[in-house]
This record gives sequence, structure tokens and C-alpha cells, in this order.
Amino acid sequence: MPPADQPVPTVAVIGGGQLARMLAEPAAVMGVPLRLLAEGPDASAAQVIADHVVGDHTDLDTLREVTAGCAVVTFDHEHVPTGHLHALEEAGVAVRPGPDALVHAQDKGVMREALSGLGIASPRYSFVSSPRDVRAFGLPCVLKTTRGGYDGKGVWFIDTEAEAAEAFEVAAAAGVRLLAEERVDFRRELSALVARSPSGQVAAYPVVASTQRDGICTEVVAPAPDLAPALAMQAQQIAMRIAAELGVTGILAVELFETVDGRVLVNELAMRPHNTGHWSQDGAVTSQFENHLRAVLDLPLGAPEARAPWTVMVNILPVSGAAPLYDGYPHALARDPRLRVHLYGKSLRPGRKVGHVNAYGEDLDDCLKRARHAAAWFAGELGDASE
Repeated sequence: MPPADQPVPTVAVIGGGQLARMLAEPAAVMGVPLRLLAEGPDASAAQVIADHVVGDHTDLDTLREVTAGCAVVTFDHEHVPTGHLHALEEAGVAVRPGPDALVHAQDKGVMREALSGLGIASPRYSFVSSPRDVRAFGLPCVLKTTRGGYDGKGVWFIDTEAEAAEAFEVAAAAGVRLLAEERVDFRRELSALVARSPSGQVAAYPVVASTQRDGICTEVVAPAPDLAPALAMQAQQIAMRIAAELGVTGILAVELFETVDGRVLVNELAMRPHNTGHWSQDGAVTSQFENHLRAVLDLPLGAPEARAPWTVMVNILPVSGAAPLYDGYPHALARDPRLRVHLYGKSLRPGRKVGHVNAYGEDLDDCLKRARHAAAWFAGELGDASE
């Protein structure tokens, strides 16, 4: 805690994952104390944020305990019940992003209806309550639970009416609606990231291209290669408009499809630091994590511009039998002294995001090669230092 004669607002962070962990570094640099609600004593962020409470984010009394005396509360994830967030606001805690904004990231159905009302282009969609509804909507399609899905969970690619049965079982068990969306013929996936403060200042990061595998982001290139300037500007304008219209405070990530006919369609929203913005830790003047803190504290935002022509982020997704991550440092750092490695303090599990690497420079192919090699080495995909 800061000295008593130097009052500094404390920021409460709900959720102990890697996003909260990566908020700790800029918070320390800025001299801003964090208080964390973590899922367990060994949670990623609990390892680096001393002031933490272990508890359940769905328990209002626990939320009140964690936020007591804090100036503002923000989030590592979007799963805190909306009613609890309203209760915190009524108690005088600044909730950022606020519950009326955050619900659009919590509920895909609410998001789709809001975007439709704003006239923002998205995939064609419909709420469905039976496999027959899915057939009427049109096959093939994508089915999504409106709440609770992430990293490919709660998403099904459906080709036949019979394949929809599992999705309805999952939705019924969770008590959530099911959304049918068209399968978009897209060239690639893009992400437009913006930071917005309560006073309305906005900082827009370069639009990036992301690669997904089994619903998990594996790679990000900043800026998106060969993206027409007009389309990049359109994507940024969409993100800035959504942030303003929905009253978002903090980081907003707008995931988009770039269609083969040259349009952009909004796929998903996230109102927190996002995997597609991890490149900014080493590749931007101000990282998404620092700008998120600046935004929720209503401080002037930092410059989002890139420091180098190209930055590549590759997630570390370990394979079965991978060695401890620390063992990867001697080879990776000796081979590439300019490489930046970020590990999350998580136990290894095949396919789990346990860290990422950033490589930046003048040549995109070189950055891709360096980042991919390092991530594969840490993940246990390479078995010999000569590879």
C-alpha cells in the first residue's frame, strides 16, 4: 500500500487469470495498488498481486468485501452477475465497464440485438428453441449458447438437424438461450481494439489479424497484413462507435470477419484486455493493460501506436509431455535476444494457454519465424535446439 500521505485510488480486479496478472506490471509502474478476487490461492494473478482474496465472483458478500475502500472495480472475465454489479454501483463503487455495458459481452443475444439496433453489420442470426428451428434458419450454420461460452466452448458447427441435439442439451442444462448464426464466408479474422475513458477519450490500436485453431486464438499479427486502409479505418470506427454507444469504459475488443467480398462483420465483443491485444505489451507505445488501467481511473490515455512496423504474438499451447516452461528460456533467449516471453504461472495442460511470445521488427516473415519457433519450443513441439 502507498504511504498514508500519498492517497492513491485502489483498483479491485475480479478474476485471477492471466489478464489480471498482466495488469500488475503497469499498475506497479504507475504506483496504483490492486486488490484481487481470485478463484484459488495459486491462480495466475494471485501469484503476483499480494493483496488478494480467494472467493466466488458470484457471491455478492464476497464482492462487497473485495471492493470495500476501492475507488473502482474492473474485470479479468465477464461472468459476474449483472445484478451484483448494480448492487456495487448502488454502494458507491465505480464499476468499469458498467453493468449496462458489460451485459453485451456477457450475453451474445443481447449483443446481437444491440448491434442490429445500431445498424452495425453482423452475421445473420436468430434465436432457436428446437432442431426444427435450426433447419428453418438454414443449414449449415453455427450454434452458440448466449452465455458462458469462450475459447470455442459453447459453439457448434452444424451441418445437419440431428447434429444440433447436443447444443440444445447443453443450453437447457445451463438455462441459457441458443443462437443460430450464418456461417460467414470470410477471408480472415480481424480484431479492432480501443480504450475508452469515462470522460469519452478514445485510443484506437492498429487493426490486427488473428488466427484461430479449435476456437482458440493461436497467433496475432499487428497490423493486419495487406488490409486496405479504408477497411482498417472502418473497423476502427465500428469499434469506437460501439464503445461510445454502449458506454464502455476500459478496453473493448471487437472481433470481426473480413469477408471475401471486402466487408467487415462483427463477430464477438470483449470488454477487458484481450488476447488479440497482447502484442501491444512490447509492440505499442502504450500496452492495452496500461491503457485499461488509465481508462478505468479516468486518466489521460496513452498513445496506441505501434513501435515497430510489425509485431507477432504467438500463444504457447503445450503438447502432452512438455517440459516445464522455465526450461525453454536458455534456448529461446539465447537464440533470439530480442524475443519477449510472457508466462502465466499456470500448470501445463495440452492446449491450454500458458503464455505467449512477442517478436517485433522490420520484416514480417522474420517476426513470424522467430515467434513461431519460440512458442513451439516452449510448448514442447520441438525436441532439438537445431530445429
